[in-house]
Amino acid sequence: MPTLTVLICTHNRRPLLQKALDSLDRCRPPASWTVRIQVMANACSDDTLDWLARRSGRLPLSVDHEPRPGKSNALNRALPAVSDDCIAFVDDDHRVDEGYIDAVCRAFDARPDADLLCGRILPDWDGSEPDWAHDTGPFRIYPLPVPRFDLGDAMTEVSPDRAIPGGGNLAIRTPWCARIGDFSTELGPQGHNLGGAEDIEWVKRGLAQGARLVYAPDMIQYHYVDGARMTTGYVVRKAFMRSSSVARIEGIRPAAYMLRKAAGYLGSAATSLSGHRRRHYLVRLAAALGELHGALKNR
Repeated sequence: MPTLTVLICTHNRRPLLQKALDSLDRCRPPASWTVRIQVMANACSDDTLDWLARRSGRLPLSVDHEPRPGKSNALNRALPAVSDDCIAFVDDDHRVDEGYIDAVCRAFDARPDADLLCGRILPDWDGSEPDWAHDTGPFRIYPLPVPRFDLGDAMTEVSPDRAIPGGGNLAIRTPWCARIGDFSTELGPQGHNLGGAEDIEWVKRGLAQGARLVYAPDMIQYHYVDGARMTTGYVVRKAFMRSSSVARIEGIRPAAYMLRKAAGYLGSAATSLSGHRRRHYLVRLAAALGELHGALKNR
């Protein structure tokens, strides 16, 4: 009987972790699979560990603790200890669809050639978000402060030249973890800061080694929408950090066009009469400066 570990790394988010675990307990795994949950607490100083020690759920749960801060440190501690056939990654600020576990197992059964699976990540909108979060026009905000990954309704193989998924809704056949190696501790977030792209770099490393990545549309997770992040200041900082991380993992070098692009966005932001347009150009300016920042680190 094939086996699956659902892995959650968490840092001081006990209320959100509770929602994630409750959503997993509402899933119904197929009878032909054995499924358990592994929580790796990362430098937690709240009541997460005490709460986990008291918790009882429908699915078997094991807990470990990585004292060194950083999500990559937590992942690098957790993965070598997994002995199950497959691993599914769930972020602590996600909740999963009731059919999620079944979808992961069915996808692995249907595609024995798939080494990695990815699925949909959808914002868990509650109606309190600002209107600009849903804007799809020329002055839309991207990247949004809430991740979204959706390649449509059909199962399909994802090649390296398509959008590379992050680790929030990823599954892998366990032997590939050792082949890919550790997650980068330089790129991963520490605590709740805006560092990232360690998961994208890890997936790209796997694809470069020949791993086959398949998109399974029924693997659905919903990302929590934090109202504190739906501000111009936050999306500006997020755009800067995301572009910096992407530039670093793609090996981009400094170039004159980066300064020209930043100057153009600065001018557009300074002359925009509407807050809507100004917000758009400020985010684009931050992304351009982030690209330059990452490129300079690659020198």
